[in-house]
Amino acid sequence: MRLTRRGRIVLITFVAALTLLILWYGTRAAVTASTGRPDHAGLPWVTVQEGDTLWEIATAVSEGDDPGPMVRQIMNLNGLPDPLIRPGSKLYLPSGQAG
Repeated sequence: MRLTRRGRIVLITFVAALTLLILWYGTRAAVTASTGRPDHAGLPWVTVQEGDTLWEIATAVSEGDDPGPMVRQIMNLNGLPDPLIRPGSKLYLPSGQAG
């Protein structure tokens, strides 16, 4: 089969676009699979109030310990990408922590 120059360009462009689409879809599927939330049944939780910060909540439940690791645990448990929280949000706490 012989292709003209224009035909080769169209074929290469189509194959490149298809390859990029497949790669993009693959990365989206991997991200979706890795961000699934665990089952929160039975875990204590708090409702974020106006003015609350994740650091303050972690300090309250860490009972005098360094709140840094607790902040990270709460972020991981709730699937938070950063420590910013919104009033009205429900935050699950690690098991055994009082709200």
